[in-house]
Amino acid sequence: MRLLSTSLSLLSLCISASLYASETKAPQDQSLERIIVTGSRVAENMDEVPASITIITQQALQEQLKINPELQSILGALVPGMAVDTGSSSNSSQTLRGRNPLVMIDGVPQSTPLRNGALDIRTIDPSAIARIEVIKGATSIYGNGAAGGIINFITKKSQSGAPANGEINVSSRFSAVKLAESAGARFSGALDGSLDKFNYLFVASYEENGVQRDAEGDILGLQYGLSDSVTENYFTKLGYDIDTDKSLSVSYNFYRSQQKTDLGDVVNDINTGTKTYAIHVPKALQKQGKPQGPDGNENISIKYIDNAIFGDTQLTVDLYAQKIENVFFYSPRLANPDLGLDGGQSIIRSEKSGLRSTFNTQLTFSNTEATFIYGVDLLNDTTSQPLVDGRVWVPEMDMQSAAGFLQTKWVFNNDFIVKAGVRNERIDLDVNDYSTLKLCTSATQCSTAVDVKGDTLEYRATTYNLGIKYNWSETFSPFVSMSQGADISDLGLLLRAATVTDIADIQTEAAIIDNYEMGFTSQFKSTRVEFAAFRSLSELGTSNKLNPQTGVYEPLRAPQRIWGYEAVISHDFSRALQMTASYSFVEGKQTSTDTYLGSRQINAPKGTVNVKWRATDSFTVNVDGIYVGDRKRFEPDASGKYGADQGPVDSYFVVNLNSNYQFTPKFSGYLGIQNLLNLDYYPSRSQSYAYGSYNVKGLGTTVNLGVQFKL
Repeated sequence: MRLLSTSLSLLSLCISASLYASETKAPQDQSLERIIVTGSRVAENMDEVPASITIITQQALQEQLKINPELQSILGALVPGMAVDTGSSSNSSQTLRGRNPLVMIDGVPQSTPLRNGALDIRTIDPSAIARIEVIKGATSIYGNGAAGGIINFITKKSQSGAPANGEINVSSRFSAVKLAESAGARFSGALDGSLDKFNYLFVASYEENGVQRDAEGDILGLQYGLSDSVTENYFTKLGYDIDTDKSLSVSYNFYRSQQKTDLGDVVNDINTGTKTYAIHVPKALQKQGKPQGPDGNENISIKYIDNAIFGDTQLTVDLYAQKIENVFFYSPRLANPDLGLDGGQSIIRSEKSGLRSTFNTQLTFSNTEATFIYGVDLLNDTTSQPLVDGRVWVPEMDMQSAAGFLQTKWVFNNDFIVKAGVRNERIDLDVNDYSTLKLCTSATQCSTAVDVKGDTLEYRATTYNLGIKYNWSETFSPFVSMSQGADISDLGLLLRAATVTDIADIQTEAAIIDNYEMGFTSQFKSTRVEFAAFRSLSELGTSNKLNPQTGVYEPLRAPQRIWGYEAVISHDFSRALQMTASYSFVEGKQTSTDTYLGSRQINAPKGTVNVKWRATDSFTVNVDGIYVGDRKRFEPDASGKYGADQGPVDSYFVVNLNSNYQFTPKFSGYLGIQNLLNLDYYPSRSQSYAYGSYNVKGLGTTVNLGVQFKL
């Protein structure tokens, strides 16, 4: 990768002065739960952020992990404005405020925006995560791919201060509706410690799923399914404190999750109200090709910090590399009878290397605190989508990106905050000559192969952000903000659907998203209220639609307008009983035709409620409720069928429960129950996606039993 050598050279120059630690250190008098690092790339108090953000603490993460280890499920349950999980390994349609977010691990991008396969959330196991920070609304602070915001998984680091400390978790999940073949096993373990200036952390997890069953006891369909999947994750972080101001850390993460099964689908049609489910079938009828899922996601990063590189300035440098292979299911839509192929299987391959250097200068004037955050980002992203049989569906796209940025924050009299910033990005993307594939959904319905002349595509974008917050009192802290994001997501989709002979003639312009938001927070003794309303505009769309004639997804490049609101209220009835409830609504239209956007972007309204009860010092119980409302914006065609992602969504309400009992200070047991009432339902995506075996019902009552040992 061409930027890697440049990055290493720049890194060595920075190290000669000093480097970055895994997380910047929060001030001693502030709770870590009130500190966020993702929004501005340095630690700052949430009370000084003029935007709505969500922090999933480690405690909340551990509570949800007792129910379901899938990050899509955890995010859907805890993040207002984010769609509920799809019940599968795919996060297609699980947008954030109607657009796709950029997923990161410690700031290292995991998404593949050049060819978005919607598999970027399942890139690390929750056991390695300390907290999750979610920034909502388009932003360019980390570059391409954050049209809907950012989801940053902040990994754990050594906390014990002792030479060695560890824990082991062992659990099993199984269907309470029909036990047969459903029992799985999960193991996770962690070991950390400190030796003088050196600290270390090792986390490993391994899980084997049994079959997953719906409320009627049938096995869920296999389209991106999790039945019989095997997941493993290995994470390590090594740190060294050079002196009181300087520290260096190196981290490595490996994640793999693939489905290896002898099942086959019985495919039915959502338009007729019948579900797709799986059964045991002869080998010839089983899923063909390689096991689906990420066949290895590797991340390595070097972080270094100098808290006093000069004056009142902190320097952080982050050098990283990431490599991933996402394997998709075998599909007859990739057939070519001329070559004797009745289908095919694609792989999204992506390799990234990058360098981020950030300076943070803090100055104090009379009753004014000023912060200046500035630096340079370099990124090389090489992405392609070949087929297992050797055909190339999306040619290799080699993107070189360089960006400079300046972010300022002004705090007047400790209560009036103004944030403003600018980012200038230069992207050059090389694509060689290639040919589109001839693909046939039937003997008479085939796309036409086109020879396309390659070129270097150039993108130049300057984006701005401005936010104001006034901490008038605890009872009312309003804010208003505007932020922009430059997005060239899913360029690969444009290339593979090309109908012209020169790449220069393809509509490859970057979409500039303008995001506007206003809201407030209020604290009344034991009650906290948060509210935000937003509006997102783009002259070019960032989604795609299915061409029913060819079976090929094509980009939707029309202007779009998305709007909505979110509300959260929490109340402490006592030290032993707390409740939190939320409601989020998002809607969107293609403005040129005044038509509503489909469910690949816009999700049905969502409400959540969480009740925490500490019955005794040793026993806790948490109950979660997730409500999905109606969304019926489209009419069926003359035959009574709905468009690809335009099916009507009927409301449903799912209840989950988790509890923990502390037998001794070092030994505890826990119980989690997903879909406690065994609701028989279709998840919202299954209802709205009217094509391709997505009509799979939700998981029936599923029990998770486990124990934890602290060493």
